Amino acid sequence: MNDNRFELVSALQDPDRHDRPAARQRLETHLPPHTLLDFKQSAKYFRLDKNLEIAINMALAVGAPLLLTGEPGTGKTQVAYYLGWYFDDIPVFAYQVRSTSTAEDMKYDFDAVAYLRTAQDTATGKASRRQDFLRQKALWQAYECPTPSVLLIDEIDKAPRDFPNDLLLELDKHRFRHPFEDRDIAYSAPRPPIVVITSNAERRLPDAFLRRCIYYHIELTEELVRAALAAWNRNPDFPDTRAIQEVALEKFMDLRAQEAIQKKPATAELLVWLAILSARGVTAEKLRDCKLNDLPAKEALIKDIEDRKRLDDYFR
Repeated sequence: MNDNRFELVSALQDPDRHDRPAARQRLETHLPPHTLLDFKQSAKYFRLDKNLEIAINMALAVGAPLLLTGEPGTGKTQVAYYLGWYFDDIPVFAYQVRSTSTAEDMKYDFDAVAYLRTAQDTATGKASRRQDFLRQKALWQAYECPTPSVLLIDEIDKAPRDFPNDLLLELDKHRFRHPFEDRDIAYSAPRPPIVVITSNAERRLPDAFLRRCIYYHIELTEELVRAALAAWNRNPDFPDTRAIQEVALEKFMDLRAQEAIQKKPATAELLVWLAILSARGVTAEKLRDCKLNDLPAKEALIKDIEDRKRLDDYFR
């Protein structure tokens, strides 16, 4: 397969003869595999190993959050969307944690500026209701969902230290107080949301928070990668890369084994790399003869300039 999916820009164009409308048409019609970077679309191609299956079932049985750690790109976030797909496409409400996140940010957003502006508008003669300026966020949406759902708290280790502890009541009782009304917001579905929490383990989480979770660490092994490739081979939207997979996997594992590489590529990078190799028509024979620092499309695997330099120095 060589559909020039990754050859849409050329440095050899004559500026005076470059057909920009044609270039734009190619850009609009040559789309990447829509399931490759879409967690929901790719959910059914995710594969659990036995230990992860056990951890998930433990969390479901006791109603505890499932805390997943592991390198970026090992499938932690995908687990939440896999569960959404597995249980007949139940909704997944995702909250992406940031360095400034608070527990309240997961519940709602209050537009105080718009509220004050309207409250001071005497033209209507009507008092503004604070409730009208509330926007429900992931936790609130999950609680008010009439069906079972999945609540994803992604990359919790990015948040300030108080963030996990400020969620203890919600994780235990599955409810929180309405900010302006004398009532609780609680789940209305037959069971509380399935809570999946991911962490890249950049820092330790509080003990009180950890005690409430079922914990599992996703270790990137060759067995896990092979299972992922076998699943993706069934995806009609993914390029057929079976002719080069064995050699590519060998190079990928060799690259991960290099001590010079600090930010090691994971499964997500491997899938993107395979798609690029296929689009460029790279053969297994050509790939086999490449040193690790001369791998085609290595930019999809090595994301740190210092790693690039160290790898070049090692194979010089």
